[in-house]
Amino acid sequence: MGALLALLDPVQPTRAPDCGGILTPLGLSYLAEVSKPHAEVVLRQDLMAQRASDLFLGSMEPSRNRITSVKVADLWLSVIPEAGLRLGIEVELRVAPLHAVPMPVRISIRADLHVDMGPDGNLQLLTSACRPTVQAQSTREAESKSSRSILDKVVDVDKLCLDVSKLLLFPNEQLMSLTALFPVTPNCQLQYLPLAAPVFSKQGIALSLQTTFQVAGAVVPVPVSPVPFSMPELASTSTSHLILALSEHFYTSLYFTLERAGAFNMTIPSMLTTATLAQKITQVGSLYHEDLPITLSAALRSSPRVVLEEGRAALKLFLTVHIGAGSPDFQSFLSVSADVTAGLQLSVSDTRMMISTAVIEDAELSLAASNVGLVRAALLEELFLAPVCQQVPAWMDDVLREGVHLPHLSHFTYTDVSVVVHKDYVLVPCKLKLRSTMA
Repeated sequence: MGALLALLDPVQPTRAPDCGGILTPLGLSYLAEVSKPHAEVVLRQDLMAQRASDLFLGSMEPSRNRITSVKVADLWLSVIPEAGLRLGIEVELRVAPLHAVPMPVRISIRADLHVDMGPDGNLQLLTSACRPTVQAQSTREAESKSSRSILDKVVDVDKLCLDVSKLLLFPNEQLMSLTALFPVTPNCQLQYLPLAAPVFSKQGIALSLQTTFQVAGAVVPVPVSPVPFSMPELASTSTSHLILALSEHFYTSLYFTLERAGAFNMTIPSMLTTATLAQKITQVGSLYHEDLPITLSAALRSSPRVVLEEGRAALKLFLTVHIGAGSPDFQSFLSVSADVTAGLQLSVSDTRMMISTAVIEDAELSLAASNVGLVRAALLEELFLAPVCQQVPAWMDDVLREGVHLPHLSHFTYTDVSVVVHKDYVLVPCKLKLRSTMA
């Protein structure tokens, strides 16, 4: 019965992280810093609009007390371990009673925030508690009582918590942009999906992500990683805002998807012709009565694999190279198995991982099939190893020339980036920078 139920139950995709990131306390401080202008705009609009709305509520004369300026003096964020964030905002107001000197007022807002994951898979920042206080900056008791009376009319304390909710609209838009579909090639895309709400600790905010890959709009079921990935422990002295971690499985899945998309079906030009090749392999001459250029057509015979070791990244390719002539009617007379190991060079531009094939570290050719008799491995390497080693890296680099989008928020870019290759994973420590269009 159990076996029958297993057959009836549809196979569910495995949900396991293959990458993630940690926003450090320094990164959190930077986000708070760049949020001050936005917070000031929102609070200024709402606090000044409260008095401006009097005329629309039936009052035939303007308020005797009005807010003349709003300034966010401080805005900070701190982590509440295992719970969420605490937001603090200090706002300085100038309230001008009619025919009187403007009065300084200070508003302090404290709000506890948490992150939930919605049914659509997007993360959402929400307020769980909000405590605003309003205080007049007066030293005299009589002035203080008078100021309190004015403030009760000018500042709607209850509405301040609604303003906090408005402040969260922009961060929530950014969290939604994290799960956008990013192009890799014209018919291949990737998407980063949170597996759960982030974890809050003294180290910062850790988020585990699973990458899904698509070819022509259909999700590609990548092989399951034999080793579960978890975010590595970070040094407490890090000066980075954000540290991304990408597993070996992430890179292997990327190349697996590109293979499924046909991105690695290559045509490799050769300096050989049927006449020059017949000097080395005599039976080629009996197949062709005219001199034709030799062409190499290569495709992966099994899935590529990325290997990450300390300070080194390598791509292992398992190719079948068909050697033949004729255009457009290509006819192969020789097939060669080519096992190639290429060193990978990783760097970051903006928010994209740039992957280039630095050098062919190892290549081995062996005969797979032949219509021209037995060909020794040494002769195969003499004839075809050079074009394979020259053209395969160039082809791979061209496929990924636009780079691979890293997990990121749409209005931020990465600066001061370093890429550190470890065994089984890559770390990308970086700093955040708000794009100039948003500043």
